[in-house]
Formats: sequence, structure tokens, C-alpha cells
Amino acid sequence: MKLTVIGGGGFRVPQIFQALSAGDARLRVEELWLHDVSAERLDVIGRVLEQLAGELPRPPRVHTTTDLDAALRDADFVFSAIRVGGSAGRITDERTALRLGVLGQETVGPGGLAYALRTVPHALRLAERIAAQAPRAWTINFTNPAGILTEAMRTVLGERVVSICDTPIGLMRRAATGVGRDPRTVDFDYVGLNHLGWLRTLVVDGRDVLPELLASDERLDAIEEARLFGFEWVRALGAIPNEYLFYYYLHREAMARLTGDEPTRGEYLDAQQSRFYARAAAAPEHALELWDATRHERESTYMNESRPPQERHGRRAEDVEGGGYQEVALDLMTALATGEAATMILGVGNDARGDGSLLVPQLTPGAVVEVPCTVDRDGVHPRAIAPLDGEMAGLITTVKASEQLVLAALEQGSRELAWRAFANHPLVDSIAVARQLVEDYCAAMPDVAARLH
Repeated sequence: MKLTVIGGGGFRVPQIFQALSAGDARLRVEELWLHDVSAERLDVIGRVLEQLAGELPRPPRVHTTTDLDAALRDADFVFSAIRVGGSAGRITDERTALRLGVLGQETVGPGGLAYALRTVPHALRLAERIAAQAPRAWTINFTNPAGILTEAMRTVLGERVVSICDTPIGLMRRAATGVGRDPRTVDFDYVGLNHLGWLRTLVVDGRDVLPELLASDERLDAIEEARLFGFEWVRALGAIPNEYLFYYYLHREAMARLTGDEPTRGEYLDAQQSRFYARAAAAPEHALELWDATRHERESTYMNESRPPQERHGRRAEDVEGGGYQEVALDLMTALATGEAATMILGVGNDARGDGSLLVPQLTPGAVVEVPCTVDRDGVHPRAIAPLDGEMAGLITTVKASEQLVLAALEQGSRELAWRAFANHPLVDSIAVARQLVEDYCAAMPDVAARLH
């Protein structure tokens, strides 16, 4: 079996390699192909994998290349993990928004829309090459903003592209553990968009035990999301939100922390990873040691702005348990390849049940939503979810409208539609600011400016 990672020089690729190489992995991947536009980054990550291989029971053979078609040819699975513009592009996304007094974050709000403007054309070209070189491959999209990118790629690849994110399934697993249950033995209801969703039920032996979880301070204290939003708020909602809703529900607090003296997340990662790649290139015999130290630092500071000061530089162990992207991806691949059914939360088309129904009736058929899915050899089967109404429906429909206006702006080459996309987003509070955001992003990104007239 051949797995291709597009963005194969990325920092998190060794975690994928570790998951594939585990002795208890139920899926055997013989060939791992890594593609990147940077031969230097590929070389560093290749060194890390070489040093990891000696301590792993079943490492696949690794090939690195800058030739996209060679990497894709006859692949069984493709991971899309690209970052168009690199970390410098992320800094532009964040700082441009913050200078205008609105949220500067990688995937949420105007920063996420800017990231999509820059990345969608490349994602579409990648989808076209996958269709030509590996038409039967399943494409698993890691690239943010995952919902918008997957929605665009579905126009080329249809149901054979899905997006994954570890935050929703991590939330469910923490909640199940909070009631003393193995996550594999519970049923649940989750609905949302990428980085915007809610765990609404947790069913054990036919009974929803989420209300019991919400009623207990002791149990909620073990759940990072509950501590983040406050116990009163999750009880008022009757649901536990995805952690990225911090930027909506505690927007003022988020802005106060992001506009302080500390670097943005993009600036932090740019400095951290630049050091790592430079040091590993200079001392390749220490590549694994350097990568491991950098990974620990990166994980411990994830979403720092959302946590109280005492937790800023050392997350609780239970908050980082339950597997990351690589574990979710491996579970998905295993179910598709072996038929060993699994349940997970995936980004799929709103019409993906195939019976004419819509998972979220308020959205268009092609909209990508995140819902629980059963996966087996026959594909990805979204489960029916409870009706969506009230403030949850309102937020989802508004944000999805902004995402789809961005896609329309790129398809039609319309700067006016891009302006509307930014102005419609609930985290942009002025049409004048929305217009300035578009102009400033276009000034910083000539490729985007050339597409939008």
C-alpha cells in the first residue's frame, strides 16, 4: 500500500511515520512518499525518519521527492498537508487582521478567510493531479482552513476527499473518559464546521449521560474545553463546544491576549521551526533529538491565548491524550482499507448520506460539515444527527456563508465578493474594515490580487 504526503517536509510528518510504524498498527503501509516544494525541508525530515526507523517495529520504506506526479502515481491514500506561503504567509494573515483591530488567527475569522484565498487555487490543482495520477485514492485533507479547502476539492474528487481534525474526536474522548467509559463504547452527537462545533449528546447503553457530566464540577474539571469556557456556560448551552469557539464566545478576552506584547502563534512557530530546520541541517546526526524537543515545546504551548496564565506553558496530560491528526488519519485509512468499521468525526459533504437528505438542512448540498461518520470498506457514511436550531444554527449558517463567498470570489475573480465574505463574518465588525482587509491582503499577496479584480 502506498501513502503519499503532500507537504512531506512538514514538521508533523514524523508523527505520521510513528503511527504507521507501530507494532499494533492494523494497516500495513509499505511505501511512504513525501512530496514538498522544499528539498531542504524534505532532507531534514528524511533524516528524522531515518533515525526514528531504528526504534520502530514496522517502518515503511520512505521516498522523498519534489516531483508531484511521481509522488502521487498509483497512491492508495493521499494526505494533503500543504502550507501555501509558509509561516510567513500565516504571519501576514494574523498581523494584517490585528493591525485593523480584528481577530488574527490561522483558521478562525479574517485570518482563515485570507488563508483560504491564498490556498484554494493550489488545492484545486492538487486535486486535479490526484484525479489524473491516483483516481482511486482516498484523499485526507489536513490543510487548513480544512472545511473551505475540502469543499473546493470535492468539486474535483467528490466523495473521495474528506477532512479530519483531532479536536472534535479529542473532545468526545475526553467526555467519555469523564464519565468513566471507553470512548469506543459510547455513541454521541456532534455537529459543526471545521473549528466550530458542539458535542451535544453522549449515549451509554441507550441513555444520554451528558447532562450528568455537565452537572459535576469534578468531572468537568478533567475536560479542557469545559475549563476554557467555564462550567456555567457549558451548562447553559447543554453541550460542550469545540475549543476554537473560544474566539467567538470569549472574543474580547482573545483579542486582549492576542494584541499584547507576545508574538502571534505564526511568529512563534516561524521562529521555532526556523531554528529547528537550520539546526537539524547543520547537525543531521541530531535531527531526531532536535525534532523531539521542538515537538514537546510546540504541543505544550498550543492555543496558549485560550488558557489561564498558570497553564500557558504546560498543558495537563489528559488534555493532550487521545491521539492527534495522525491517529485519526490512521483509523480512517484502516477502516477504508480493511473494512474494520470505525466511528469518527469527519468533514464531509452536507449531502453525503446519498438519500437526498441534508445533514444540516439550513446549508447547501455541497457545504462541508463535521459530523459523526461510520467508516468501512464501502466508504464514509455520515450518521443522521439531531436537528440544528437556535444560536448554533445561526452561527453555522453565517460562517458557512462567508466561506462560500470566498469560494465564489475565487471562482469568479471578484474582489467585491471577497469583500462581502469578510464583511459577513461575525468576527468582522465593520464593512469598512472588511474592505480594507481585502485590500491589505491583496497588497501582501500578489497572487491573490491577480485573481481578484
